[in-house]
Amino acid sequence: MNKLTVENVSVSFDQNKIIEDISIQLNKGEIVSLLGVSGAGKTTLFNVISGLLYPESGRIFLDDEDITGQAGRVSYMLQKDLLLPFKTVVDNIALPLIIKGEKKKKAREIASSHFKDFGLEGTQQKYPHQLSGGMRQRAALLRTYLFSNEIALLDEPFSALDTITKSGMHRWYLDVMERIKLSTL
Repeated sequence: MNKLTVENVSVSFDQNKIIEDISIQLNKGEIVSLLGVSGAGKTTLFNVISGLLYPESGRIFLDDEDITGQAGRVSYMLQKDLLLPFKTVVDNIALPLIIKGEKKKKAREIASSHFKDFGLEGTQQKYPHQLSGGMRQRAALLRTYLFSNEIALLDEPFSALDTITKSGMHRWYLDVMERIKLSTL
């Protein structure tokens, strides 16, 4: 079953075609990878899918519902973890739940219930600067998952990590994704 459908999307900036007639289907629990040189339009496509940028043509569907131009329907994780340095790890991770209207105490409980699965057990009261790069990325991935537990757009989420950590994070992500049935582009 298609979770996400990108249908004939095109985007231009200043009369320059960045992406043209792109179509992608992402099924439940599937990983689809976009490969291309720097500047090929991968991030532009993610901005369209996430609703941050409106395409000049084409549509985006989530479970057959047209979500073109609607922000907040899919999770989007950028290259940097973007954890807030003045908030504890649990408060960073609970943030999307609080934004959605959950009470802070309940949001912390929900976030904390996932710490073990994401390899973050015992870090709840630490601050981002006290975590390794890999742990920070796990925290950012958990926050991304709590924003929308159906679709995750990951824009080179492990690129800032060293080769050994990156390889471990790839294996870990595949394992976690299998357990939580997250569809990933």
